Amino acid sequence: MTETIRRLQTNMPFRLLKEKYLPMVLEKGINPEIGIDCFVLDNYSLDDFAAVAEPLHERGLTITLHGPFYDLRPGALDRCIREATAERIRQFFEAAPFFRPKTVVFHASYDVRYYFAHEDEWLANSRTIWSSFISAAEKLDTTIVLENVYEDDPRELARLFACFKEDCRLRCCFDTGHFNCFSNGNLPEWLDAVGPYIGEVHLHDNDGSFDWHQPVGEGTFPFNELFHYLRKEGRDPVIAIEPHTEKNLWKTLENIDGMHLL
Repeated sequence: MTETIRRLQTNMPFRLLKEKYLPMVLEKGINPEIGIDCFVLDNYSLDDFAAVAEPLHERGLTITLHGPFYDLRPGALDRCIREATAERIRQFFEAAPFFRPKTVVFHASYDVRYYFAHEDEWLANSRTIWSSFISAAEKLDTTIVLENVYEDDPRELARLFACFKEDCRLRCCFDTGHFNCFSNGNLPEWLDAVGPYIGEVHLHDNDGSFDWHQPVGEGTFPFNELFHYLRKEGRDPVIAIEPHTEKNLWKTLENIDGMHLL
């Protein structure tokens, strides 16, 4: 289990990392995927970020970051919403250098309920927003990975990733739990569409009824099928687990070992 945890990133909100879990993370050698949302950006300083990042680097841990996502719409039709979204992302990139992250995760935020009959506008707006942050990713030597959440099929995400086909600084973060409860498609369909762009995978599980964030193997997602695809295609994405509780963290690691996924 110790070897497994060192091969993964583990979701960890910044507030909990700073105020509770930093000693455990350092002791156990847990590579954190640190959540920096709007509340963190509003309530913590750059000095706070530096104070947390320094011991993680000293311990030799790999860091990834999850950026803000509440209410953000990179492809919004409303210019004011896009501008507010871009401002939050800019604030995030002011904090990110302290952590030297391997990847930074954001939500693509395509939702057919918002953008039905406006797919092309969503695509053009999304491409403009993310293109404006490619230079920031290059300076950090990191990759922006856009996560599926409420997307019910992969078509619009695949169109967006195709816009950056030649740019390795923007890729897909495939989230297993979100696929399982929000998607109407099957896994081969999604992998055909976005598989070539996968730069990170989020592992958590559910029974398809709700985004429960259960340990891997406790729901109905076909993990063996996903990892078979990754091995067959020779892909080596960042793998992050999202247990959301300490109990589920240890159960997730136990199940990953038992299923021989890595």
